Formats: sequence, C-alpha cells, structure tokens
Amino acid sequence: MNVLAPLPARLVVEVVFDFVCPWCYLGVKRLTFLLARRQDLDVELSWRPFLLNPDMPRGGMSRADYMIRKFGAEDRARRLYASITELGAAEGIEFNFAAIRRTPNSVDAHRLVREAAKHGVADRLVKRIFAAHFVDGLDIGSHAVLAGLAAQLGLDAGKVADFLASGEGTDAVHAENLHAHRLGINGVPCFLIDGEHAIAGAQESEVLERLLDLAVCTSRER
Repeated sequence: MNVLAPLPARLVVEVVFDFVCPWCYLGVKRLTFLLARRQDLDVELSWRPFLLNPDMPRGGMSRADYMIRKFGAEDRARRLYASITELGAAEGIEFNFAAIRRTPNSVDAHRLVREAAKHGVADRLVKRIFAAHFVDGLDIGSHAVLAGLAAQLGLDAGKVADFLASGEGTDAVHAENLHAHRLGINGVPCFLIDGEHAIAGAQESEVLERLLDLAVCTSRER
C-alpha cells in the first residue's frame, strides 16, 4: 500500500526590518538562500516595518551628516562598513556604501511594500529596494525612484506615484513600528515564525534552518 507523505506545514515568517539596515539586507539574503535550498518548506513571508531612524526628516539627510550623527565619526562608520562588506560578499551582496549620498526616510519604502503585497510582488520588491540602496546608491526615499523600482516588477509607475503622494498607509507603518517595540524588539532584523518562535540578528542560514524545522515539528504536533 502506498502511503502518501504528509504535506509540509505552512509557516508564516514575519521579517521585522528596516531598509537602511545593512544587517537586515544580509539576514534577508541568507533567508532567501535557505528557502531556495529547502524547497520542502512551505513558507509565507510577511514584511513588518521597523524604523531605525523614526525622527529622520522626510527628505532624508546627507550620508556624511548621518554617519557623524549615528557613529560620531565617519572613520568609525567606515570600519564597521568594511566588516559588513566582507560578510556581504560571501553571500553575493556587493555592498557599495561609497555610492550612498543620502540616508533616506524609509517610511515610504515600507508603505510601498505593504501595497505591493496586494499584487503578490512584495518579496521581490523588498530585495530590489535593498539592492537599490546598498548596491546602486539610489535614494529610496524618492517617490520617483520607488515608482521606477515598482515598475520593474510590473506595477504601474503612475499608480504607484499617486499612491506614494497620497500618504496612504503611513499611519499603519508607524503603528507596526510601535507594535514591534511593544513586543520587545529593539534591534533588527528579527524573524518571527508562526508567532511562537523568534530570533534576532543576521543569523547564519543553518541557525534559521534549525528554527524553521523546529517550527514545522511544533505545528504538526498541534
């Protein structure tokens, strides 16, 4: 008698992140590689905003000013970025911090991801926005830049521009950011799996894999 193998449990992985965080880009990249390798895992990604710079002006600020404000000196920032660049290279990320001229306000990028989820392209858009910022040095706080990135994924650039200009979803982004803090999340990336398991930091894929396997086992025991 043939016994059918059980279908894989569907897991919801909430990724709490910010687009201006290089560690988030690294963590998302590692998760992406893991999911590509583990086709047996049925995972739905849900993107949750976290604002590392909640007081950032809407138009962002110059990169030099930001680094001094954040790290106290550009030299200290460059040493940190050199380390992240090396780690990123091992994951196929060509970090190009020198190309970044402005540190953006990331609220509009998060708003656009929420909107893109309605069209099934949120996962791809997140990766494209990360690359635009950290590799291409584009200003991802610019509505024109964001509309252009969305158009590359098949969305209507005009409709995206209108959506961004409307301000729709801004309150929701701030509410989700507040919710993350209330959950005790004070650093990103943070991965929440099925609302029961959580791990913070740009973890190695093996660590994420063990946590996902644990979540699968837990869900089957319910």
